[in-house]
Amino acid sequence: MSTLTLTYDGDQHATALKEPHHNTVAVDCPFTARGDEFSPGNLLGVSVAGCMLLSMGAVAQRDHLDLRGTTVDIALSETHKPFPHVDTISLVFNVPRDFSAGDRQKLERAAGLCPIKASFRAETKITATYNYAAAKAA
Repeated sequence: MSTLTLTYDGDQHATALKEPHHNTVAVDCPFTARGDEFSPGNLLGVSVAGCMLLSMGAVAQRDHLDLRGTTVDIALSETHKPFPHVDTISLVFNVPRDFSAGDRQKLERAAGLCPIKASFRAETKITATYNYAAAKAA
């Protein structure tokens, strides 16, 4: 079992550690620190995008579909009413291959069932757009 630890390093900077593999992620505040590292909001967007992409990857692996090279563009918008929070996460999946309509439907359904996505408040809008490469002429 892995363990996660977050340590405050000072100056609005923290380091997350995942054991037993010693993986680290640096986090800082985008408003009062240098902004060089991931912000908590960045990690929120990466978390939902990563979950959705890996959910698609499970279907792709099962059905022998090649998703390698797929990227996800992530945009967050915030509101301050009634308190500061992320209210919209917009994701654009750029798939470098084309798939049949049935395979696309399976991949997109898997992304939609991501458990991290299901963990947000109902008021948080998460949009996903899927761009598949055009089929190449033979």
